Amino acid sequence: MDNPIYILGIESSCDDTSASVLKNNEILSNVTANQEVHSKYGGVVPELASRAHQQNIVPVVQQALVQANIKKEELSAIAFTKGPGLMGSLLVGTSFAKSLAMGLEIPLLDVNHMQAHILAHFIKNDTSKIPPFPFICLTISGGHTQIVKVSNYFDFEILGETIDDAVGEAFDKSAKILGLPYPGGPLIDKYAQKGNPKAYKFSKPKVGDLDFSFSGLKTGILYFIQREQKNNPNFIKENLFDICASIQHTISEILMDKLKNTVKQTQIKHIAIAGGVSANSEIRKRLQLTEKHFGWTTYIPKFEYTTDNAAMIAITGYYKYINKHYSNVSVTAKARLKVTE
Repeated sequence: MDNPIYILGIESSCDDTSASVLKNNEILSNVTANQEVHSKYGGVVPELASRAHQQNIVPVVQQALVQANIKKEELSAIAFTKGPGLMGSLLVGTSFAKSLAMGLEIPLLDVNHMQAHILAHFIKNDTSKIPPFPFICLTISGGHTQIVKVSNYFDFEILGETIDDAVGEAFDKSAKILGLPYPGGPLIDKYAQKGNPKAYKFSKPKVGDLDFSFSGLKTGILYFIQREQKNNPNFIKENLFDICASIQHTISEILMDKLKNTVKQTQIKHIAIAGGVSANSEIRKRLQLTEKHFGWTTYIPKFEYTTDNAAMIAITGYYKYINKHYSNVSVTAKARLKVTE
């Protein structure tokens, strides 16, 4: 391949508008516009999200091209998030990508957002190692918690997943119970650094070996806080760091227990994490310790590739492009999409 392949990736599945330009498997630019509008509502408002995407998408794509120092005419293909996500948000990215690909007469590549989180590990950079196939990926985000066996770039098998809520939701809802602003997950991580992780004990859910459940844990935390506040109205304020550390410790334990079960069952010791919650410092630390304790090889993405971003869409598009997995212009966005689809 003498001529470089330039892929423009577009991500608009939730509340971040992102565009990235890739030269082969190297990132030239990765630009993201965050939407501040949702914080006062305590969660993402779909209607406001899609409107903000419409305002942001042209300047974000333009900036990605400028930073990459290439003209749109040099692009080889355009990759975009087909799903899963908020329908209104997905439609903005989908229709923009289709129009641009048609205008430039270049291939269109639809990307599964959950596959992209996993394939972010294949972005070439100086600091991260690239996992060999097959490997196990723990995909953890606000909407997903699953253990996926990855046999090649487009061969995924779900070994275990949550039967109710996702882990990101467990962090955010716990933060809400504590009166912390949205999104609360990063704040729990921040305050946990100063607390005692063994201060309070929360019970772990009893589900299958590789499956997850977080709704009972959220309820347990709620009842615990209500009980303690009856005795001491200032309980949260006086013990915030310890509460956050204990919640984070319990969630990390649950995730690690499931990964140990997975390794036992599959004998695969190459373990990656992906998704927004993989930015959590305790989960990263616990995973790294398994290298010493169990002889696993672990793969932890760079911070900028953990949350929703277009670089992961572009790298997935790159592998689709070289395998000629092109999309038809009649492709439609899908709010619900499994990692295996």
